Amino acid sequence: MKATSQMSDRPEEPPGSRARPSVRAARVALYPRAVDPARGKLDRLLQYARGHRRALILTHDNPDPDSLAAGVALAHLLEELADVRSDVAYGGIVGRSENRAMVKELKLPVQLISRVDFDDYDMICMVDTQPEQGNHSLPARHFPDVVIDHHPERPATHLAPIADVGGPMGATSTLLAGYFRASGLKVPADIATALFYGIKADTRDLGRQTTSHDIDAYLWLFPMVDKVALAQIEHPKLPADYFRLHHTAIEKAQVYGQAVVCDLRAIYAPDMVAEVAERFMSLGDMRWSLAFGLYEEALYYSIRTSDRRMNAGRLIREVIEARGGTAGGHGTMAGARLSVKGLGAAARARLKEEVVRAFLDAFGIKARKPKKLV
Repeated sequence: MKATSQMSDRPEEPPGSRARPSVRAARVALYPRAVDPARGKLDRLLQYARGHRRALILTHDNPDPDSLAAGVALAHLLEELADVRSDVAYGGIVGRSENRAMVKELKLPVQLISRVDFDDYDMICMVDTQPEQGNHSLPARHFPDVVIDHHPERPATHLAPIADVGGPMGATSTLLAGYFRASGLKVPADIATALFYGIKADTRDLGRQTTSHDIDAYLWLFPMVDKVALAQIEHPKLPADYFRLHHTAIEKAQVYGQAVVCDLRAIYAPDMVAEVAERFMSLGDMRWSLAFGLYEEALYYSIRTSDRRMNAGRLIREVIEARGGTAGGHGTMAGARLSVKGLGAAARARLKEEVVRAFLDAFGIKARKPKKLV
């Protein structure tokens, strides 16, 4: 659930800081007319990276498997092919049990951004997110050199010297798999497993937002996957909080015609909102699923839809950004964050009701009298 605009006026930068490039800064195009587009993209990435000393690779906050996999894969490529030492960092937490198991089983070298000193890096990369997406922890005084993301391109991304975004891919891991394939490097088992699971998770087993590129990468990676580790990742031990949250979800779910809405109240991990929204799409003939919950003075929203005529990412941005929040997504799935810091209980309740009404209107749902699921 790669969502605050970083394009507002920025404070004057102190000497030595990473300055935002000007609009006229030379940009290395990542869409060459070549027989192998991935080879051209990789060549230009490496050409830019060489000469840099150390890279910070930033995932979106509360990273999912796709974001984590893309981060460690890019770090490996930069170190092996450009001799650039690279660190992968994230904001928020790795919340879902599957995601924690992925980091543990594959021993992924990722760290909290709170441990990062930005002055240690002369190159900044973003994966599975973009400058204006707002679901990341890159300070406003910094701007990325490299942006790699499968989501639709945001305007500010044009300013990045290297940008590979918005292509016909269901996962950012697919893009990184293409880089590996073009490089000829042997893919380490841990990275192959991470990329494979990143594609598998983001496309829901190749059943959602999937393209031929995703299928090709999935099949190419599979023989290199650590099958034992993959099984541990997909079937982890679950905390008691997981079952309590799903109990709450079933109790609180309300059905409005072909839409199900669920207020999860306080949640133990932001990415559980997406899991609940995803799960409720299996309910009967639902066309829309909306779940939201409170985590550290912010409401996290996730929507899913089976209506191919709609764009979940655009819809959630219209509803949430109009209220000062940040949002992003595409096609059939999207997520958002809306701060409620400083609001009392009554004001929070009114805000939640207002947002739910706005979503129901956007969904085209006329029913206003919900039915409880149980």
